[in-house]
Amino acid sequence: MSNRTSNSLETTRWDVQDHLRTPEDCAAYLEAAIEEAGDDPAFIARALGDVARAQGMAQTARTAGLSREGLYKALSAEGNPSFATVVKVLAALGLRLHVESVSA
Repeated sequence: MSNRTSNSLETTRWDVQDHLRTPEDCAAYLEAAIEEAGDDPAFIARALGDVARAQGMAQTARTAGLSREGLYKALSAEGNPSFATVVKVLAALGLRLHVESVSA
């Protein structure tokens, strides 16, 4: 009989939506996504989708004046939301865009 101990590592699924509880959390997450996205608008759309799902996709869609299915599609990896959709979703989430100059 061996006295070997098991060194297995138990993991749990991490879901960003579990950590997007406050408007400040959501704003910080989207700010970080915009910083990381570079010239990839789909990355930003997916991050906005994470926030919308965390806050409730059906309620977000209703408040934004969009269908839930349309919102899922627009904010999916294959989606390409219009700027109007992005602005409506941000407003529905209690967020807004902020623009600042880039230092050279």
